[in-house]
Amino acid sequence: MTNNVLIIGAVWPESNSSAAGQNMAALIRHFIANNYAVHFASAAATSEHADSIESAHYTTHPITLNDSQFDLLVTQINPAIVIFDRFMTEEQFSSRVRNQCPHALLILNTEDLHSLRYARHEAVKQGKTAAEACLNTTFSQREIAAILRCDISLIISRPEWELLTEYYQVPAKQLVISPLQQTLDTVSSTSANYAARSHFISIGNFRHAPNWDAVLQLKQLWPAIRSAIPEAQLHIYGAYPPKKATQLHNPKSGFLVKGWVDDVNEVMASARVCLAPLRFGAGIKGKLLTAILHATPSVTTAIGAEGIAKHNDWPGAICEDTSSIVEQAITLYTNQQRWEQASERALPVLTQFKALQTNAVTQLFATISHIQQDLPGYRRSLFLQSLLWHHSLRASQFMSQWIEAKNNNQQ
Repeated sequence: MTNNVLIIGAVWPESNSSAAGQNMAALIRHFIANNYAVHFASAAATSEHADSIESAHYTTHPITLNDSQFDLLVTQINPAIVIFDRFMTEEQFSSRVRNQCPHALLILNTEDLHSLRYARHEAVKQGKTAAEACLNTTFSQREIAAILRCDISLIISRPEWELLTEYYQVPAKQLVISPLQQTLDTVSSTSANYAARSHFISIGNFRHAPNWDAVLQLKQLWPAIRSAIPEAQLHIYGAYPPKKATQLHNPKSGFLVKGWVDDVNEVMASARVCLAPLRFGAGIKGKLLTAILHATPSVTTAIGAEGIAKHNDWPGAICEDTSSIVEQAITLYTNQQRWEQASERALPVLTQFKALQTNAVTQLFATISHIQQDLPGYRRSLFLQSLLWHHSLRASQFMSQWIEAKNNNQQ
């Protein structure tokens, strides 16, 4: 068995575009640091913002969906470990990997529970709260099936781990809590000085539905905040802003859609308050970790704070309705004492989260080492995994083979 790890990415890693991009880049670095040669393959289009990872132990491979050339590639790499980036990638490639490399340890990197985010979004669209989301859907069945088919899955937060083990009854030994591996070692060039900070900030990749919804929420909330603080501006940053977002840009009202930012740390360190009125979503929100890193108080929701800190420990305010968001935003911005109290809460939260990150990496490689000692024995203990790999239930594999055959016949 080789010491190669193959990561099959839904997209190419983009650390400057999203927290998920930072998480994947960190995962790559961790495997290289643990003496693995990392091969990253993706069927996604190349991106000008993709990370350039300079390492003799890192190789990239463009691949195609439903193409037997992938089978040749994975055989040549002969990986000890295969990581699927998000469950859709597992659906597309796991049967090919399992056929060609039956002894490779299969890991699903969930990033966050996509089905949970989807369910919460559907609830919000129906006029309900995220807490009223229906968790038993076709989408969730697909994601849980992917988790069960893999040997272990990386789960971004304790709340999602509890949902999987308690509601979906996924065996705990198939799950490893892996908090967002966002780099949190940057030191802010601006101290936590109330007077030196100005304006509100909001950050998020515009292609991510919860972030776009938050921008629309801010558009509704901003007039009330601006009315109370006429000199304040709201600076909205994020990768890939669509035209419908840039059309909201309004300098006269102080609502500034700035789009891509080269250095998120710089703009966060100079802002006085971060706003993140997230009505749905899942996982851990990188934008709020960045705010905590720079001791920038934030106003968010329970969805935004999920997996980071509890209500009473939050460096800012956790709100559940629009009037509270407006009220807390104004108070934090204008009340220096309140701002300083919130800012001081950032360091304990940051310290605790960084400890979770470090412990998670140690636990991940310890788990990998333990399972690899007897992978066949480990798999024999996973009844649901063997059930889902039974040929009668492998619809995704046969659909892929049908598409490939159809494509070949058309050439």
